Amino acid sequence: MTYAIIETGGKQVRVEPGRFYDIELLTAQPDEKISIDAVLLVQHDGNVTVGQPTVEGAVVEGTVMRHFRDRKVLVYKMKPKKKTRKKRGHRQEVTRLMIDSISMNGSVLAAAQAQAAPTEEASTDAVPETEAPVAE
Repeated sequence: MTYAIIETGGKQVRVEPGRFYDIELLTAQPDEKISIDAVLLVQHDGNVTVGQPTVEGAVVEGTVMRHFRDRKVLVYKMKPKKKTRKKRGHRQEVTRLMIDSISMNGSVLAAAQAQAAPTEEASTDAVPETEAPVAE
């Protein structure tokens, strides 16, 4: 299993190809491809490459799926015996990012596997039917 640890939005995220992650808002449009070169660690077939601070030549490529607002976080402040209360809410803007591939020095270490949709030719109508022998 190949994975990488990237830094985006001031946070470190462990990513794998073929999965999507909710990260801080990016300036890219939906269905746009982006590449992240702030890769801190790459693990491929038991070989771990740690950057100082980033791994040279490592790139994580992904596709922006959509932008949305995360669930509300309530911030409640109260001072006891003073009748002072503040209740505030905050919704963070986030981007859903699908990781397509992890590459290092130009060679792709891992890529998302495309799901092949079943075609009409592969349906049961295309299989020839055989008649069962009649027992006498």
